[in-house]
Amino acid sequence: MAQDKTRDRTGFWRLRERLRALYLGTGAAALRFQVTIALVDLAIILFFLAGPYLTSRNTYLAVDYTVAGVIALELVARGLVAQKPLRWLVRPMTLVDFAILATLLFPALFSNFAFLRALRIWSLSQSRMFGVLVARLGGRAYEDIIRAVINFVTFLFLVTGFVYTAFFYQDSGINGFVDALYFTVATITTTGFGDITLPGTLGKLTSIVTMIFGISLFVRLAQAIVRPYKVTFPCPQCGLMRHDADAVHCKACGQVLNIPDEGS
Repeated sequence: MAQDKTRDRTGFWRLRERLRALYLGTGAAALRFQVTIALVDLAIILFFLAGPYLTSRNTYLAVDYTVAGVIALELVARGLVAQKPLRWLVRPMTLVDFAILATLLFPALFSNFAFLRALRIWSLSQSRMFGVLVARLGGRAYEDIIRAVINFVTFLFLVTGFVYTAFFYQDSGINGFVDALYFTVATITTTGFGDITLPGTLGKLTSIVTMIFGISLFVRLAQAIVRPYKVTFPCPQCGLMRHDADAVHCKACGQVLNIPDEGS
């Protein structure tokens, strides 16, 4: 009996170490695995974005539960990889994935919260794997821009999903997902054509929050493109590559830096 328990425990730890090697490794097999996971996540995000147009199809629920199974397996794998599972369990990114999983497993019960699935875009960008893939593809210099774009797109579709869910059946001019997206873009850019307005107190509060946070993210995106918050400059002492644009000393080793500046 004791030998069976030891064998099971050994098998469990072997599985855990194998998953860690795949998720956190830098070898060829680990890279292929990480790219595959990223492609699967991208396919899931595309399914979420296309969801409003697919709900009437007979195969929608089958795809929905398949996606739920994939996310559940990924959560189990990430829980096994985590050094401190309890701390991993309460991380915002993990809670987001559990909320998304609930909307997939119980689509009728949590249909009003389906807009939370847009957070999957943000969840993917916050993973360690995302940073590794960006670096492997030679995009380290554009990492801030990529993250700013992802944050903006996440907010855009999060608000669009909420507007579509909350105001579709009201007299607001929202007759489809495209109308909700149109309203969101017009509000974020403060264009405000006025052809679509959200009724009631909830509609006014939604418009206010969309304008405040949307403009902030839009400005952050423009700043990341025109004047990056961090720049790529190797420290001559420790080799740290990412520094604040106005850094004088390396935050890792204290070495004096001489980052080229246009003087603006």
